[in-house]
Amino acid sequence: MSLTWKEKLSGDMPPAWEAEIDHFEAQMLLRKAGKIEEKVFAELRLRRGAYGQRYDNGHRHDGKRTQDLNFPKKGLTKGVETEWDAPGMQRIKIPGGGLNPEQMNRLAMLADEYSDGILHITTRQDVQLHYVHIEDTPDLMRRLANVGITTREACGNSVRNVTACPLAGVCHTEAFDVTPYSKQVMAFFLGHPDTLDFGRKFKIALSGCRHEACGLVSIHDLGLIANKKIVDGKEIRTFDVFVGGGLGAVPFQAKPLVQDVPMEQVLPLGQAIARVFARLGEKKNRQKARLKFVVQKLGIEEFKRVVMEELKSVPFDPRHAEFGRDAEKHHEEPVMPPTHLNGQPKPEGFDEWFSTNGYKQKQNGYALVTVTLPLGDLTSEQMRKLAVIADRFAGGNVRTTVEQNIVLRWVSENDLPALYTELKKIGLGQPGAGTIVDVAACPGTDTCKLGIASSRGLAAELRNRLGRKARELDPAIRHLRIKISGCFNSCGQHHVADLGFYGNSRNVGGYGVPHFQVMIGGMWMENGGSYGQAIGSIPSKAIPTVVDRVTGRYLQDRQAGETFHAFCKRVGKKALKEMVEDLAHVPSHGVDPNFYTDWGDPREFTIGDMAEGECAGEIVTLAQFGFTAAESEAFEAQLKFDAGDFGEADRLAYQAMLGAAKTLVKMQFRDISDSPAAIVEEFKNRFVEPKLFWDKYHAAQFAHYLINRFENPPTHVNQDWAHRMVDEANLFIDAAHACHARVQQQAAVEAAGI
Repeated sequence: MSLTWKEKLSGDMPPAWEAEIDHFEAQMLLRKAGKIEEKVFAELRLRRGAYGQRYDNGHRHDGKRTQDLNFPKKGLTKGVETEWDAPGMQRIKIPGGGLNPEQMNRLAMLADEYSDGILHITTRQDVQLHYVHIEDTPDLMRRLANVGITTREACGNSVRNVTACPLAGVCHTEAFDVTPYSKQVMAFFLGHPDTLDFGRKFKIALSGCRHEACGLVSIHDLGLIANKKIVDGKEIRTFDVFVGGGLGAVPFQAKPLVQDVPMEQVLPLGQAIARVFARLGEKKNRQKARLKFVVQKLGIEEFKRVVMEELKSVPFDPRHAEFGRDAEKHHEEPVMPPTHLNGQPKPEGFDEWFSTNGYKQKQNGYALVTVTLPLGDLTSEQMRKLAVIADRFAGGNVRTTVEQNIVLRWVSENDLPALYTELKKIGLGQPGAGTIVDVAACPGTDTCKLGIASSRGLAAELRNRLGRKARELDPAIRHLRIKISGCFNSCGQHHVADLGFYGNSRNVGGYGVPHFQVMIGGMWMENGGSYGQAIGSIPSKAIPTVVDRVTGRYLQDRQAGETFHAFCKRVGKKALKEMVEDLAHVPSHGVDPNFYTDWGDPREFTIGDMAEGECAGEIVTLAQFGFTAAESEAFEAQLKFDAGDFGEADRLAYQAMLGAAKTLVKMQFRDISDSPAAIVEEFKNRFVEPKLFWDKYHAAQFAHYLINRFENPPTHVNQDWAHRMVDEANLFIDAAHACHARVQQQAAVEAAGI
């Protein structure tokens, strides 16, 4: 009788990890026996990195139906009802992105045995396997733990993967190597008692410098930027601490909390922040449960006071004083001595590839190489062969990146041509890393339940188009970033892109049309230095034209040495919107049905077969008119915000929400005054309480954006308040569009007698 993986690996992994996995397996049995509620078990499995995913209607960006995939162990069960009936997604934490060849081989093996043979690198340096059955996850976790990888708290209301710059330790501009510190932060907070009562996730990043992208500190709940100073001739390492950053539906940039924090104070300060978050963070309303809302509510000075008071009660832990004590001893071992290219023959395409994918380390004679992974994917076979290449050329020093690629470090420069040749053999020799061609995207409608539009499908299309003309691209736009999310949640980090897009939808003539909101002028550098703002929702099929038009105007009208970010700021949102507003037009279904499908998906993107008639047509026309007016006011609010008129930005954003709500009310109740009280009351009675303005995930929260603003008008409008109101107005209008589509679909079904 063959041994189980539990029996085979008993004692061959960290004891605490082994006990945790055994406990999770027991919880699975209790859930199957009906002794644990589904919603309780959902959080338990999320804390082990096990997600549900889209499966019944899902299409991958290559057009394949998920039902048609050849699963290695189990097929897809029809008529799914619970998490046991269909494959899901397993997220795997890779702290700081660090991998070695043994771990790469194990990941490849598990992708073959439990998944579809594809490994996906995320925008937070994790690895994801899709189509994994939950019954397989305990064994998968044991086999990962056996090579030093955990999935614990890869998801759920917990401290997520701790990210760090993939160039840490080899970067020319870093203050010091943050690698060992990121590992210690991850180990300290993993399963820490003070992190078990969060209302939402908590993300941490470390960066070696301020001016590069590095750890993207500005988008994190807790960010640490390396700093150093010389005291009495001795180098003293410290961290500058930032808090309250985050993207999602309403983005906030992290705010400086404390500068020059001594090493022995870093962990207790982080622990105090976690304790304050657990105590004061929202627990009921998940859409308001991130740390950024605590910071926003209290203000940074009061938040700092509360944290410093909490710091006094943080209990003693010997790990506090040990933090960073031996960090200077951390080093990686190259496999070859340092050398230089010295004019040796180079294979065809090498120079183009190295110009984008190569980086000369601060250690003379060594280079870091980025392995480009289109859409963040590589096959299990590619991962195996890449492990061999990494072992041979890089001493096994491998890291994943937040741009969904993999880097090989400590490559002797003389070996670069041979390395390039080997990468080409396995289909991983593409140039373009860190350029406009290197489009990043979340899973979107391929596998995500929240996906609205096909982010990966659009990313593949843009990558193909831009790749075909990569050599002719003007240097001024070559290194712009494009990032795409399938919905407003910003898993694709669209807010910090030069050109960002997030999926939404519109109803046109009774048909659903995939759209993307266009975000312009975000800043990738300076740790995500500023966020872009929306200039309008454009049909998905017109987005490539948006990219061409905006970048073309930049090349035509830019001033000498002007960056794209500076150009957008100088030109202004109004002019940028005017560049693309004609592209918002959607031809009728009969004229061009192509607009009614999404990229990479042959199905029609539709809300159902709508009955066409004068009444329905009139309602659609009036509704569309009202929504357009609301969108215009929301855009004007953005312009006022940019101009620093925060009071007017708040007023216009509020009016935009009232306008969208009034449009919905007029669908049922034609005569209504412009009184905010009347609009809000009718909106609540007719759409909120009957749950028409509602979906399983977000719309209920969006309804309260309007209600809260009506019931709690501000006494003073500052920048943070106005920024939030502008973002909330756009989200409310999108939800109103979706509500309109649902009401129209319901009316059509009732009219048909179905």
